[in-house]
This record gives sequence, structure tokens and C-alpha cells, in this order.
Amino acid sequence: MTHPEPERIPVLALEGVSKSFGAVRALREVSLRLYAGEAHALAGENGAGKSTLIKTLTGVHRPDSGSVLLDGAPVEFHGPADARDAGVAVIYQEPTLFPDLSIAENIFMGRQPRRSFGRVDHRAVKDATTALFHRLGVDLDPDRPARGLSIADQQLVEIAKALSFEARVLIMDEPTAALTGSEVARLFGVVETLREQGAAVLFISHRLEEIFGLCRHVTTLRDGARVASEPLDGLTEDDLVRRMVGRDLDELYPKQEAETGEVALSVRRLTREGVFTDISFEVRRGEIVGLAGLVGAGRSEVARAVFGVDRFDGGEVEVLGRTLEPGAPSLAMRAGLALVPEDRRAQGLVMDMSIERNIGLTGFADTSRAGLMNRGAERSRALDWSVRLQVKYAGLGDVVGTLSGGNQQKVVLAKWLATAPQVLIVDEPTRGIDVGTKAEVHRLLSALAADGVAVLMISSDLPEILGMADRVLVMYEGRLTAELPRAQANEESVMAAATGRTAPGGKAV
Repeated sequence: MTHPEPERIPVLALEGVSKSFGAVRALREVSLRLYAGEAHALAGENGAGKSTLIKTLTGVHRPDSGSVLLDGAPVEFHGPADARDAGVAVIYQEPTLFPDLSIAENIFMGRQPRRSFGRVDHRAVKDATTALFHRLGVDLDPDRPARGLSIADQQLVEIAKALSFEARVLIMDEPTAALTGSEVARLFGVVETLREQGAAVLFISHRLEEIFGLCRHVTTLRDGARVASEPLDGLTEDDLVRRMVGRDLDELYPKQEAETGEVALSVRRLTREGVFTDISFEVRRGEIVGLAGLVGAGRSEVARAVFGVDRFDGGEVEVLGRTLEPGAPSLAMRAGLALVPEDRRAQGLVMDMSIERNIGLTGFADTSRAGLMNRGAERSRALDWSVRLQVKYAGLGDVVGTLSGGNQQKVVLAKWLATAPQVLIVDEPTRGIDVGTKAEVHRLLSALAADGVAVLMISSDLPEILGMADRVLVMYEGRLTAELPRAQANEESVMAAATGRTAPGGKAV
């Protein structure tokens, strides 16, 4: 006589959870079960309820109805500390480090090993941090201050912090958004090790290939409700996208043909000692030029120098024949240059300000008289661009920090497009946003190029570069290593140049 297999008990679960904020229903009777030794994906567009679900699992929000279960028993987390003590660790999408503390101090904040008389054992803290980084396969100095770390390195510190808790449940919210392919592979190796040791993993990513590569089961949310919870085996990316957006996504890279015009941006022999050397390229009206390379190659640094945020030691930048003064962003703006930065939260937005005020930040000269802001003109400008870019909000007075990542990105774009730029530099334009919004951003960039705007697009998403760029420039260790026309740009040629090898069929730079 055979006995039925006992029903597995999830380590952490939601059962019929609903959560509202005023009139907005963020979660609608959502159930989710996370089992030991399994990696489970959570999919959905920005605004689908993923962040609210994570915060409910970790005690930031308490459900209006339904239950949170730990090892099959109802539990009430009264805050993130309760969840952490229960073995639930979270790696959020945006790093939250103390900039003036060292990496090691950030990882062990509030729980440093002690020596006699209560003194912090700095050697033990450093050794424990070194061991965590060795486990991750990365080489970071534990004594280095967090200030000045790249987004990729900040994310790795957050991962190490989460791993230091030896969590039973690891929730990963867009942990790979700013990582290179090799760093992603390294992270996945760590996740596999944790999973094999019995950890339950909840993985959230807008990169569908990562979901299919790491996870075996997926729960999909749309408009706060669960639309499916199913094995990934047998599903295609198109199937998953259809569940997420409720429709077929016709085209992720809607590239329009555009007539190429005069040179709008000319960069000649740009050099910043120790960062990048002898950078020369042109971008013409109607053209989208992709700037590819691994994280740390110097792409963002070149963009910041071109715009004037950072000074450079040699070389020249021209916009429509007008030479720009180094280190003068205001002059670059007046010449028709705009920069959408890589880190929208730290560099692109004032998170405590309203949507209206953020969009108006670049238009003070146009919407003020005698140094006083014309609030009506500011509001009209913000409303116009919010409608054009289909920003989802309750009111223009909403604090921009309350918006989803995709809508925050639209506000950054609105802020700069309102200046009517002749040259638009976009650094990681779709990092951390969902596939539906990603297609909208691509459509917008293509339409701008068709209207004669010169676009320089920096991206770590290789399919995005290949799908949208008319030409691809590749950087490696601070130098341009290849220039590839659209017809010759493929994964092999771009990655060869990005790793210091010869780009097949490409023009050496």
C-alpha cells in the first residue's frame, strides 16, 4: 500500500491578501507560496503591485485582509526587523547605503562584532566582509567609503548585506539591473548555492531571459491581482508578456527609418585622465547612436563630460558647430543638449518634489518672470508632457517618489524633452522598467530621431542597443574600440569589442 506524499509547507506565503491605499487597490486577494530550495519569479509591469507585495511580505505594510504565513502558521511582522529576524532578507531595486560609512560598516550596521568593554571588533567586521565578497566572487575593499561607488558596486554591497543574515528567504527586487553579464552569472551562481542549501528565493526582474534562466515557477500580477501562478516549463517569453500586459506586445524595438542630417554632436579627442582617453565620435540629426560596453568601461563618464557635469582634461565638444565650455551644463542646455542620467533617483529627480515641480526644473527660464516662477506656465508645461508620455498619476502634485519606476523614468524624460533638445543623451533609458513601458520609451526615442533629434543612447542591455541603434560605438577600459554600422552589429561583434578583442566586421577606432 502506497501512502500519498505529505503536502509541502511553504516557508513563506501570502493567502488571499488585499491592500489598499485610499481609493487605490494595490493588491486584490493575492496568494503566493515560496518553498525551500526553489527560485520563484514574480512578474508584472510597474504598478502591478510587486513592490506592495514585497513590503507586505517583509512587514513594511500590514494586509487589510488575508494572511502572511511563516512555516504554515499565521504571522504578523510589525516591521522589517521582525521579518529579518524570521530569516527574510530583501535586496531592493535601489541601493540604500550610508554614503559616509565604509562598505563593511554598511553591511554590519547595528550588529558589529564586539570586543571587551563593548568596543567594535573592526578586524572581525572586515574579515567577515571579505568572506562575503569572496563568496560572491567580487573584489571590493571593505574599508572603502560607500560614497562614489558605482550602482553595480552598490548593488553588490546590498547583496552581501542580505547574504550576511544567512536568510531562509531571499527576496531579490531587480538585483541585476545595473550588473554586467559576468556579474549576473556570478550572482546566479550564488543564488543557486543558496537554493541548494535550502533557501527559498523570490526573484523579480524585468529581464525575462533571467526569469527563465534562474526560476522554475512564476507568479504574474496585473493591476494588483494574480493572473497566473504556474511552472515556467512550457511557457515562452511571449506567453509571459501577454499575461503581464494583457495583450500581445507587437514590437519591443519599434525602430523607424529616419533621414540622417547634419552633424549635431561632435566629440573630438575627449580625455579625462584615469577615466577615458581620446574619445572621438559624431551623432547626426535623425540618428540613434548606441554606446555599448561593460559596466566600468567609461560610458557614463563620457556622457557626463560631454554635458558638462564633469570637467575633462583635453578635447572638444561641439553642438551644431558651437563649441561647449568644459564643466558648464547650463551652457550645454542653451546649446540644445539634454542628458537623461543613469541613476534617475539620485541624479534625475528630486524625489520629495511633485511631478509638476520636477518637470519644471529645466524650464525656469521659460516659465518665470523677473525671477518669479509663473506657476500656471509651469503647470501647463508639466501637464502637456505628462499627457504626451502617458505618465500614470493621481495629480500633478503627487510626490514623484511615490510613482512606479517606469513612471519616474517618464518624468525624467518629460523634464528634458520639455527643453526641446537638438541632441538627447539617454543613459540606461529603460533600466528597471517593465516591458510595456520599455516599448513606449523605445517608440518615443525612435519618434524623436524621426523628427530630427540626434540621440546618443547608452545601455547595458545589448538587445536594446542592437534593436534601436543606427550605429554602435563600443568602449573598453576608457577607450573606443569599435564603430559598427547597424548591419554589422550583433552580439558577437559588440561583445568582442567590449572585452578588448577585435570586433568582426567593425571599424576599429
